Amino acid sequence: MQRLSRQQLVTLVLLTLTWGLNWPVMKLGVSNFPALSFRAVTVLAGLPVLAAVLLALKVPFRVPRRSWGELFWLALTNMVVWNVCMILALRSLSSGRAAILAYTMPIFSAVFGALLFHTRLAARGWLGVGAAAVGVALLLWHEFTVLAGRPWGVALALFSAAVWALGTQLLRRSRIEVPTLTLSFWMTALSGVVATVLAVAFERQQWQLPGPAAWGAIAYNAILIFGFSQAAWLSLARNLPPVASTLSVMFIPVLGVFVGALWLGEVLHWQDWAAVLLMVVAIASVLWPGRPAPAAA
Repeated sequence: MQRLSRQQLVTLVLLTLTWGLNWPVMKLGVSNFPALSFRAVTVLAGLPVLAAVLLALKVPFRVPRRSWGELFWLALTNMVVWNVCMILALRSLSSGRAAILAYTMPIFSAVFGALLFHTRLAARGWLGVGAAAVGVALLLWHEFTVLAGRPWGVALALFSAAVWALGTQLLRRSRIEVPTLTLSFWMTALSGVVATVLAVAFERQQWQLPGPAAWGAIAYNAILIFGFSQAAWLSLARNLPPVASTLSVMFIPVLGVFVGALWLGEVLHWQDWAAVLLMVVAIASVLWPGRPAPAAA
């Protein structure tokens, strides 16, 4: 099993907090501004923040021409489909439901790893995937009737999770020899271009000046999500095995549910507390240090 460095552990904690809190923030944003336009503005506003980080750390922007094709597919599967489809799904789902559906991703990742990449998952890994699956089902226990009335939102959220899972597998196997921050910048830029084109094509008639709530959501996403969290996630996904990276962030939907309960007054049930324990099991299954391998004779 994977042993995290102190830097990776700090990154994981910050990533969980920023992404977990972002679900109600995004819901607030798309409730006060057209969804695709909200995503386009947040990505384009976050791009200079990310560029400033690269400049401050003296990280090169250049990607070799031979790697452009692979970069395109990594961007498409890791960010473009996710950012477009999930923000559209969020319009018809509550922030908690959207977060739970989004984090079915580790289940898809385990399946893709086994079927497409012939990855042999240890028993602890399958235990984690199973615990995550049951935990997601428990978090959705009281939501199935509501979700049945929003099939397109559910379908978009699950499709986003599946494509993101595939992207995580591809990123781990990437042969592009550039820093992760460089990848993050260009993948974010491509996401911004696609979201902008779609917003102009489908939402131009709905444009209006954002209100205070929308501006707050835009600032949060620009600085903390696209300026930090996306790059932090790509770093974990690129340096950890896919199942370890995906299960390590399974506290994000739990945080989304509990923040929704705190901010929106939603009632918590025993299933929610049971899901917390299962997510702990899922995370521990891949991050708890295993026994050292016996020395070779």
